[in-house]
Amino acid sequence: MIKLSNGHRFEYMAASGALGFDGNGWFWERPLKWFKLLKPSLFTVVIKTLTRLPKKGNLKRSVPFKCIRFVPGGVVNDVGLTNLGIKWWSQEIGPKVKREKIALVGSIFSMNAEESAEMAKRLSKFDLVALELNASCSNSKDGMLRPETIVEACRKIKEKSRLPLILKLSVVHQLEILPFLKGLVEAISINSVPWGTSSPNKRSPLAYLGDGAISGKIAQPFTWDFLKRLKKATSIPIIGPSVWDFKDIEKLRNLGANAISFGSIFLRYPWRPTLFVQKDKKNKR
Repeated sequence: MIKLSNGHRFEYMAASGALGFDGNGWFWERPLKWFKLLKPSLFTVVIKTLTRLPKKGNLKRSVPFKCIRFVPGGVVNDVGLTNLGIKWWSQEIGPKVKREKIALVGSIFSMNAEESAEMAKRLSKFDLVALELNASCSNSKDGMLRPETIVEACRKIKEKSRLPLILKLSVVHQLEILPFLKGLVEAISINSVPWGTSSPNKRSPLAYLGDGAISGKIAQPFTWDFLKRLKKATSIPIIGPSVWDFKDIEKLRNLGANAISFGSIFLRYPWRPTLFVQKDKKNKR
């Protein structure tokens, strides 16, 4: 369980983009809600990452799975930060957000610290429970923020936003950054793994888009090792990623995860996270 400075507590998280921009799921997921196989209210939901300006990326509504490939034990994706920009979200989605219905976390990406802070300030007026700074979009050509930019962005966000800050790091980030995040960041989440890191000598099924990143069970050797290293290096709570099977929840807790994140499993088996959480809650009674 993680308790944020504003009092919000959470144990289960839907990772950025898993349930769309409003936490209600993508259009292909929403029928599952009718049969109660998908219950967003069980999770603290991170919205799909926003940029200041609209970004085309690789996700197209007409062919949404063009930038996604299912592979044994996981998913390869190269969505590339597709979104209509923070202004669109602020006008069309933000005013409808009610935390008593779905606990939403805003998610932002910018290569500029000052711009990150301005975006965070803009999101502060909405009924969000926290803000996530995506410091490592694994499948975007914009790449990864430099350590000094991450720290500066966190400081500026802290100055301009009332929302507790969650930092999304990648397995390729250096742990030397962690001491500088104390007092700024209230939790750390872990991103998918760049294809070049996981399979440097193998061609990606999405090579024509730019390789992409892996997630799910196939990412566990990388993300879970990173989790263990984070736990040794910092007291900041860590959100454990890459759940694929029910037993993974307990495995992550044993590794020291303070909360559990469900990401690409929503793509492959969108009903599983709800079933897993319900089963986990029942087992703890």
